[in-house]
Amino acid sequence: MMSISVFGLLLAIPFLLTRESDCNGDSPFKNCSRSDLSALNDFKNGLEDPGNRLSSWQWSKCCQWHGISCDNRTVAVISIDLHNPYPVNPVYHSSLSRYGFWNLSGEISPSLLKLKSLQYLDLSLNTFKDIPIPEFLGSLQSLRYLNLSKAGFSGEVPPSLGNLSSLQFLDVSSEYSLMASNLDWVTSLVSLKHVVMDGVDLSVIGSNWVRVYNVLPHLTGLHLSGCALSGSISFLSPINFTSLSVLDLFFNNINSLFPNWLSNISSLTYVDLSMAGFYGRIPLSLSELPNLQYLSLGSNNLSASCSQLFRGSWQKIEVLDFSFNNIRGKLPASIGNMSSLINFNLFDNSVDRGIPSSIGKLCYLENFDLSINKLTGSLPEVLEETHWGLNSPLPSLMYLSLSNNHLVGNLPEWLSQLNNLVGLSLDYNLFHGPIPASLGNLQNLTGVNLSGNQLNGTLPDSFGQLSQLSALDVSLYNLIGSISEVHFSKLNKLKFLGLSSNSFFSNVSSNWVPPFQVQDLEVGSCHLGPTFPAWLRTQKEVTSLDISNASISDSIPNWFWDISSNLSLLNVSFNQLHGQLKNPLTVVPFADVDLSSNFLEGPTPLSTFEIELLELSNNRFSGPIPEKLAQSMPNLVFLSLSGNQLTGDIPVSIGAMVSLVVLDLSGNSLSGSIPSSIGNCSFLNAMDLSFNKLSGEIPLSFSRLNQLRSLHLSNNKFGEIPSTLSNLSSLQVLDLAKNNLAGSIPVTFGDFKAMSLEQYINEYLPYGKYRGVYYEESLIVNIKGGAQKYTKTLSLVTSIDLASNNLHGEFPKEITKLVGLVALNLSKNQVIGQIPGSISNLRQISSLDLSHNRLSGAIPSSMSTLSFLGYLNLSDNNFSGMIPYMGHVTTFDASSFDGNSGLRGAPLVLKCPGNDSDGGGGSIVEDSSDGFSDMWFYLSIGLGFAVGILVPFLIFSIRKPWSHAYFLLVDKTVDRLLYLACKTATRFRNRCNFQA
Repeated sequence: MMSISVFGLLLAIPFLLTRESDCNGDSPFKNCSRSDLSALNDFKNGLEDPGNRLSSWQWSKCCQWHGISCDNRTVAVISIDLHNPYPVNPVYHSSLSRYGFWNLSGEISPSLLKLKSLQYLDLSLNTFKDIPIPEFLGSLQSLRYLNLSKAGFSGEVPPSLGNLSSLQFLDVSSEYSLMASNLDWVTSLVSLKHVVMDGVDLSVIGSNWVRVYNVLPHLTGLHLSGCALSGSISFLSPINFTSLSVLDLFFNNINSLFPNWLSNISSLTYVDLSMAGFYGRIPLSLSELPNLQYLSLGSNNLSASCSQLFRGSWQKIEVLDFSFNNIRGKLPASIGNMSSLINFNLFDNSVDRGIPSSIGKLCYLENFDLSINKLTGSLPEVLEETHWGLNSPLPSLMYLSLSNNHLVGNLPEWLSQLNNLVGLSLDYNLFHGPIPASLGNLQNLTGVNLSGNQLNGTLPDSFGQLSQLSALDVSLYNLIGSISEVHFSKLNKLKFLGLSSNSFFSNVSSNWVPPFQVQDLEVGSCHLGPTFPAWLRTQKEVTSLDISNASISDSIPNWFWDISSNLSLLNVSFNQLHGQLKNPLTVVPFADVDLSSNFLEGPTPLSTFEIELLELSNNRFSGPIPEKLAQSMPNLVFLSLSGNQLTGDIPVSIGAMVSLVVLDLSGNSLSGSIPSSIGNCSFLNAMDLSFNKLSGEIPLSFSRLNQLRSLHLSNNKFGEIPSTLSNLSSLQVLDLAKNNLAGSIPVTFGDFKAMSLEQYINEYLPYGKYRGVYYEESLIVNIKGGAQKYTKTLSLVTSIDLASNNLHGEFPKEITKLVGLVALNLSKNQVIGQIPGSISNLRQISSLDLSHNRLSGAIPSSMSTLSFLGYLNLSDNNFSGMIPYMGHVTTFDASSFDGNSGLRGAPLVLKCPGNDSDGGGGSIVEDSSDGFSDMWFYLSIGLGFAVGILVPFLIFSIRKPWSHAYFLLVDKTVDRLLYLACKTATRFRNRCNFQA
């Protein structure tokens, strides 16, 4: 509907201009004037015509020439239409292909000025190879239609065009090759009705364009998309856009409050302000524009309340696109009154609660998209019927997208009645129950995405009847049961199949030949084994293959390497594959290859083409890392060879792999030193060389790795910490534990920039994220209750671990400047000195282990303010004085302070009556070895005390005088026994501590 009303004028103009010649059969056979004929021949001679499109431009009867129209009475040339009838779509073709067979180019001759009656000139979609728009076009006084769009012109739009006072249509849109430094000339185009300047650089104009176009009294269409417009247009007075029907400001950076004055232009039918940089509230009065059919405000920063915005009349609205904004609240039932609505898009907003059943009345609705919102509750069990009394709801609906919400409940039956449905996206909700088998009756379905829900049961056999289906994704479910040939019997158009993370098991014959040729196959965690699935051999078009964790216990068959030559993603991890790989691997250039967690053996494979990701961890590969690895894969981004049996040195050539983001060689038997060439890998984010036999010095070149966030070198034999490590400005995790590090801790450790910032924003660190493959960085931190593994919240963790080395010198107070530090472990070294009072600066510290050192002095009272501290170990040092047992320190027991003979006070001191005077002479430390004896000692006292009271009470309850005398004696005896017992326990503990 909309396309007819908007573009009807454009189609009608050439018809109106030539209507006389079209009505008279004699006109095309009349001769042109000599002047017009000469002008056209000169014009032709300046053009390059590789397709010979102008072959008819011969003889004198120019009104018969291709693209030429003449006036019936005067035989004057009034129209030249040489637009390219077969333009190339730049989405699918490179810009070079614009120089194609049908493209005219060359020079535009000024001989056109001789065509005094020329009213229509269309040279659009040709390729004039960056020549400027000729100035002389502004002298074609009779011109009413000028179309030079995307014709290869460049430079400034000539202001001389302002001389065309009769011009009604102007299109100089470009592919970002034209610009205009001012638009004042436009104000002279008093007859202008439609202007298109899409892609013309108007960045220097500011907001002046509004004033310019506002003075044109007949303007009906204004297209300024992609013009780099900027400046506020929130206010305009007076408003002269009284005839404006079409306004297109798509893809600009206007950065303005929403122009509320648009609500006063009642002639508007088409408005596209998407991706234009508007903010503020959407005026509710837009809904009352009587002719508005198309409104797109997507990808701005606009807000509105659903209940208010959609309660308006929206009389003729067909398209509403508010995607990527902040539309909030509940959809009102009045949405069902938008009787002309075709496309409703609220993708990525904040719409909450449920979907009203009144949407069933929208009989023209074709697309309904509420993906990525905050919808809750269940879908309506029943939809309201249209006033037409149709049997099925939403009879025109083709696309229903509700993914990434919080919808619950069973899938309603009316979904199976959407007979025209082409795409169904309900992924990543909380739907439960079975998948309705009746969905298999929707014969127009081409895409079904139900992944990431809580649906259970089996996959219905009826899905095998969806003959138009090209994409099926039911991954990340709780689905069970067998997958048989019946499920795919008519799926001959299937290109994407996602069954991963379910409990399916394959039940197909060994000689099954699928009816489809799939391109993307994701069946990870489905039971396909134990043998390698033979039906894969038939899939000649597959480019992405995930059969990870598929219970395959087999070797990789030779025929598989014929398939792999098409793969850009190969994931066969977490199986029991054994044997050796083909070497070199055959995959497409820049592929991602994950063969981790199998039993593969032999040398580390190379590749016939360079690849992006190579994950071979947790296998049985042996021998040295190939010296030609960098030559084979120079642009490798992710390399993990951890958990294998590799030996020898790290090759120097790894430093030539300058695109590396992740390097993980941990858990091998590599020896020698780290090559300094790794410092050339400036994009490294994560490097793990731990658990090897590496020795020597940590290269000074590491200081150049400014993007490194995680460095693991633990469990090796390195000798000294270079002070230049602090130049690693992005470093969050430093693990040098269990080496042979000697010397003092560098004072420059206080200069780690990333650790000196408190971490508040959680950012998953998926180093090496390519097509869904992740390197999951992790870190073990001791906190209260045991060890904690950080993965998805690792960005909130900054850590330094120097444990189990031979470091000495004083505790570096500079470390206390690292206010973002979450874990610090200096245990099992020879660090001396005191804990500085500035330790309280570490406000985010969660784990602090300084045990087994030679630290001395008092524990600073400021530690009591460390409210996030969950693990504290100060044991086996030389601390003395009172423990600052207050604040957060009271959450720790005696084990945090064990082995410090000079410490006293809670939680170590056991106070006894009469022992206050000599209790301060030494610490009374609870020893776990004495706990069992202590328990029985106090229990015996308690039992004796109970017997001493209960038995006399029963005996003497009968004889009152005996009772009175007895209890006087008991009172004196119990007092004496308790005193002696406490003194005995104290001497016993002190003797044990002395012997220890």
